[in-house]
Amino acid sequence: MNGFNRFFKPFRLFALLPIALTATVSIAQTPSIVMASTTSTEQSGLFPYLLPEFKKATGIDVKVVAVGTGQAIDMGRRGDADVLFVHDQVAEEKVVAEGYALKRYPVMYNDFVLIGPAADPAKVKGKDITEALKKVNAANAGFISRGDKSGTHAAELRYWKTAGVEPTAFSGYKACGCGMGPALNMASSLGAYVLADRGTWLNFKNRADLAVLVEGDNRLFNQYGVMVVNPAKHPQVKAAEAQKFVDWVISPTGQGVIASYKIGGEQLFFPNADK
Repeated sequence: MNGFNRFFKPFRLFALLPIALTATVSIAQTPSIVMASTTSTEQSGLFPYLLPEFKKATGIDVKVVAVGTGQAIDMGRRGDADVLFVHDQVAEEKVVAEGYALKRYPVMYNDFVLIGPAADPAKVKGKDITEALKKVNAANAGFISRGDKSGTHAAELRYWKTAGVEPTAFSGYKACGCGMGPALNMASSLGAYVLADRGTWLNFKNRADLAVLVEGDNRLFNQYGVMVVNPAKHPQVKAAEAQKFVDWVISPTGQGVIASYKIGGEQLFFPNADK
């Protein structure tokens, strides 16, 4: 019996080897792409909701690197991502014109909101974003800037310019060089104002006494676009798989998933790929 066991154990291991190898090969062959995107799409909770549906439909896994839009686009320029999902149309069109990304597709939109202490010490409450920023400056109130070359940061700088204010000239202005969630946390801790995308705000838990004070200005419109990184510039880019993601997210199915993502019954993003 002992001799039989000594023979049979290695035989069993040998018999199981093809199964183990098959499982290893199966795991290794699972297709995946790297998506460079914004912190707002990740911290709003959209991607944890959206991407499993894409994987279910295609079998492709998406690995998200959530950074500011400027950094995401730079990843595309370097070939460190396969697809870009960002929200700064000027920068997006530039990277396409430079040949580092293929066609830009509109995907969805939401809006920016100016958040601040409910007591509103600078008296900014209303609809006009530029008037609000003038008041923040005049009151030398605390203001947290992303300061990270993100789409939100780019929008904020445009609003300051329209308001005729150099934000770094007043002491209340603090650039954190951080994502949307950390910027909101700083504003919450310091009782400061901050420009945020509505999606991240709705998913933000540490509000303290912060409230939406300025919303509804047409200039606060926040458009998102998606692009495949150009494989002619970077041959390692998984362009076919990346294009499958683009095709899916702008399809009626993908657009429907985006529209169905809600927090507390409120829709965070509005699909507009057909515009």
